[in-house]
Amino acid sequence: MKRRGFFRNIFLLSLLALSLSDGKSQNQIAPARLKDALEGKFLIGLAMNEAQITGRDPESNKLINEHFNAVVAENCMKIESLQPKEGQFNFDLADKFVNYGLEHKMTVIGHTLVWHSQVPKWFFVGADGKTVSREQLIERMRTHITTVVKRYKGKVKGWDVVNEAINDDGSWRQSPFYKIIGKDFVKLAFQFAHEADPQAELYYNDYSMAMDGRRSGVCKMVKELQEAGVKVTAIGMQGHLLMDYPTIQDYEKSIMAFAALGVKVMITEMDITVLPFPDQKGGADVSLKHQYDPKINPYSKGLPDSVAVALHDRYADFFRLFLKHRDVISRVNVWGLTDAQSWRNNWPVFGRTDYPLLFDRKYQAKPIVNTIIKEANQLNK
Repeated sequence: MKRRGFFRNIFLLSLLALSLSDGKSQNQIAPARLKDALEGKFLIGLAMNEAQITGRDPESNKLINEHFNAVVAENCMKIESLQPKEGQFNFDLADKFVNYGLEHKMTVIGHTLVWHSQVPKWFFVGADGKTVSREQLIERMRTHITTVVKRYKGKVKGWDVVNEAINDDGSWRQSPFYKIIGKDFVKLAFQFAHEADPQAELYYNDYSMAMDGRRSGVCKMVKELQEAGVKVTAIGMQGHLLMDYPTIQDYEKSIMAFAALGVKVMITEMDITVLPFPDQKGGADVSLKHQYDPKINPYSKGLPDSVAVALHDRYADFFRLFLKHRDVISRVNVWGLTDAQSWRNNWPVFGRTDYPLLFDRKYQAKPIVNTIIKEANQLNK
């Protein structure tokens, strides 16, 4: 009896082991990583900060390597970082960023060659202390773009060539580049980048792209560039979103309008704030600053379940939109990894507690990650 009981137990244990093994195999069939689920649809990327680039945040690096197949530099490729003084380039961190992406077989994106913000003062001032001439600024722009793009030729897949040149109403932003050079600064920037690396993809990038005025202004600008024979590979929609703005419908209008130009569309800097915006609907003007007020920092001790669910649903709606238009969207890029690392905690009000990204402050994936994976996998069936 004991012998028969022994073999019966062995048999039952074998069945249990087999069932667990089968279950494990079934789980492995369904990708549990964002980049696997989204393969063949669009790249999934994120902006890397200095600690991640240098390996001082290994928990972040583990998640980045697991879930993402594209990376963009958060700050280390902006003009003030690369050329703080005229002719004195500092490529240390940018080199590490590019090498990180290549070593982990990721698509590397450069951000950004020309932007009115995070530019050292010398860029617009001559030796006499006065504003530089049009010719001088064009030459400085040429030198900077050529030096940077040539250095990473064949390594950086594409560049945000010009960032935020259009206003909400579709007019030109009155930046120093525009005031000194005129609107040709955009055309020249794209030309210089193309000459430095003819194979590189070239993008125009901006925020509030769901607005009628900005949509029209960007479309007009890109059409003019195309008519002039200038290469524009894609338009980047930054995707800094609020819980109630913009509408999915307006966002979709812009995706379709940009795609109609014959270029790819990229969601380049996605995050969704749950915090009240002090004085306007959305936007991402880094110069905005408002005084701290506890009333506009309502979730400093944690996010209520109802708000967490609403945030999840807002993210899900947008990723369904991206998947719907996967034929024209080539990359979706979140602006940071965990909530603790997001710029949203300090903009436009310093010291708030926000929850705008896919991973929480403990490096745990939020439920939205599994939702995105499931939604993407449904398309494979």
